[in-house]
Amino acid sequence: MIGRVYPVALTIAGSDSGGGAGIQADLKTFAALQVHGTVAITSVTAQNTYEVSMVHDIPLDMIEEQIRVVYRDLGIDAAKSGMLHNREIIDVVSRVLNEYDFPYVLDPVMIAKSGAKLLRDDAIEALLRKLFPRATIVTPNRFEAERIVGYEIKSLSDAEKAAEDIISLGPKAVVIKGGHLGGMYSVDIFYDGKSFKHLKALRFDSRSTHGTGCSFSAAITAFLARGYDLNEAVENAKRFITMSIAYGLEIGRGSGPVNPMAYLINEASRYWMLEELYDFARRISKYSWIENMIPEVGLNIAYSTPYPMDVADVAAFPGRIRYSDGLIYSYPRFGVSRHLSKYILRLRRLGCNIRVAMNIRYYEEVVEYLKRRGYKVGFYDRSREPPDVKRVEGRTVEWGVEEAVRNLDGCPDVIYHLGDWGKEPMIVLFAKDLTSLYKLFSDLEGVVG
Repeated sequence: MIGRVYPVALTIAGSDSGGGAGIQADLKTFAALQVHGTVAITSVTAQNTYEVSMVHDIPLDMIEEQIRVVYRDLGIDAAKSGMLHNREIIDVVSRVLNEYDFPYVLDPVMIAKSGAKLLRDDAIEALLRKLFPRATIVTPNRFEAERIVGYEIKSLSDAEKAAEDIISLGPKAVVIKGGHLGGMYSVDIFYDGKSFKHLKALRFDSRSTHGTGCSFSAAITAFLARGYDLNEAVENAKRFITMSIAYGLEIGRGSGPVNPMAYLINEASRYWMLEELYDFARRISKYSWIENMIPEVGLNIAYSTPYPMDVADVAAFPGRIRYSDGLIYSYPRFGVSRHLSKYILRLRRLGCNIRVAMNIRYYEEVVEYLKRRGYKVGFYDRSREPPDVKRVEGRTVEWGVEEAVRNLDGCPDVIYHLGDWGKEPMIVLFAKDLTSLYKLFSDLEGVVG
């Protein structure tokens, strides 16, 4: 066996029987980020996606001993705390943590997503006085930050002022999460006592946000355990939680849990995707009629990870695929086809189960044949593109996809357009996987000479 040093992170938090928040969310996050997760359970909750029906606090000596035995044997590269239900629990956690000097992320959990109180009112002062000075970083949401500073936070400037006031309580840094501030983007305010940084991500219209704060703070902890500096840890955690929310699990009657495993599944898929895409190109090269299907701009095939966020999650062929006595192409890479990536990403945002796209030369016969075969064929007219859309680089595809889906009243197998000034007409084929795309493309044999 090859020996290695594996990072160890500790979560000091409550158990969520619904598996969406607390230590369950933390351990999933640690695992997804290649960190060994350990626990010190502070409370056991009877909880689902819409209620916390019971809370049972763990005996204080048991909480203390969980931390100590982990440190004694495994070591702790970084730790976080979540639900610390009462003043007595805060006292014992504070006493133990002050004996060690590993990085410590404090998520001041006060209220569950369902509205249930997870921190008693008389314990807030103890949290601020005893644990804030020990914290490497504190990660309140808007409402928690308001409770800490004693005034409303309605804007980013309010959040910056609150960050300064929270730093004065002793932590080295603070990030005030912007999920509750509204607007098109979720903007977190990161402050290290010297300068502010706004961490911006597109806001998703999702009810699957249970465990957001737990997973975010756990991600910061994991990156710190892996040796990242605080600034890098927070930035990486922001990207991680954005993906976890975007692909949250729509289960239960209330707020479904975020999906920390989306990150792991994405990363694990990358190598095999490139191999599968390269093999796909080899398979279609056997068709003698492939030359007729290649547009003047070249043909490409794009293949997204299971949980794509941007063009970096979509693989394609650099320089596209050409023809000269056979197909000419290089080994695929991620992030090289903004055009087809935009088709896939927009269709995914619209709820379509699409991971693969392929552009081919426009033929009216191909469009009519696909319609007869029962494929869902969408169309958009580039000559009707609004001027404000045309002025924005890359917006044409997004607008065109929205038009095609609206005209089709559903998710397409095919989208085509007839071109515009200086733009070649094009057909784009879509599928949920490469096997389905191969079947669709093979179906075109004999349609054009």
